[in-house]
Amino acid sequence: MKRSTGGGIFIAIGLIAGPIIGVIYGQPSLGLIGGLVAGIVIAGVIAFWEMRR
Repeated sequence: MKRSTGGGIFIAIGLIAGPIIGVIYGQPSLGLIGGLVAGIVIAGVIAFWEMRR
């Protein structure tokens, strides 16, 4: 059985941390989108890395 890494946690962290950081800069919506995109990118890199192993 192949063991997989949970990259989806980074999407969840991005969705939580993004708006918090966005509120600090006065742009919570932009923070939400930025956090989501960052989480998807990190999860995609992890998934790609796992496929190559």
